[in-house]
Amino acid sequence: MAQEHEAIRQSIRTPRAAAVAGVLFALLLISSEVLIWRYVPSVSTVAPAEVARHSRTLALAMTLRPFSGIAFLWFMGVVRNRLGNLEDQFFATVFLGSGLLYVAMMFISGAVASAAIGILAFGSDVSLTSGTYDLARAVVHAIGTIYATKMAGVFMISTSTIFVQTPVVPRWMALLGYALALILLLSAGTSNWLAIVFPLWVLIISGVLIQDRSSAAHTAPSN
Repeated sequence: MAQEHEAIRQSIRTPRAAAVAGVLFALLLISSEVLIWRYVPSVSTVAPAEVARHSRTLALAMTLRPFSGIAFLWFMGVVRNRLGNLEDQFFATVFLGSGLLYVAMMFISGAVASAAIGILAFGSDVSLTSGTYDLARAVVHAIGTIYATKMAGVFMISTSTIFVQTPVVPRWMALLGYALALILLLSAGTSNWLAIVFPLWVLIISGVLIQDRSSAAHTAPSN
């Protein structure tokens, strides 16, 4: 029975392709952010008509965000799979909760932004002066830049705590996570550059996990 259970567990183990999920998340999200910064450099000064002129490019930026969220869910699964029985229930709950809330907020802000872009591109001129754009911009900023960023900081703290307690990644990466999380929690919404701190941190962790997985595959004994 034990051998059968082990065979089933091995047959459903995380595929190697899932190890690159964090890399995809980081690249997609950073690409989306860069496109937004290029055509909406300052939300307080750019007129709605100017944003509408780049609606196709901004729509592409919004299209990338759902795929980055899906990749992030895979990344969470990779981390949990790597922890295995070492996972602590308390920090695992915070890890899952903050990660899922981050994805939900990213999806909501992306949906509102996509709707606003659609209205600007195909709606009447009234939408440019009625305050619809200003309201949508404020909602997207609050959810995506402030709340989601703070939730990303909570995710980094819980993940770094798990990493400190387990030998999954080097200890310096966990300490780096604490420092960056503190910056995100205290400074969310003050600078556009803070939006790429979280995906860059995920990118570094993913690189370490991919390297360790490749090393394990080369050193594993052949049957």
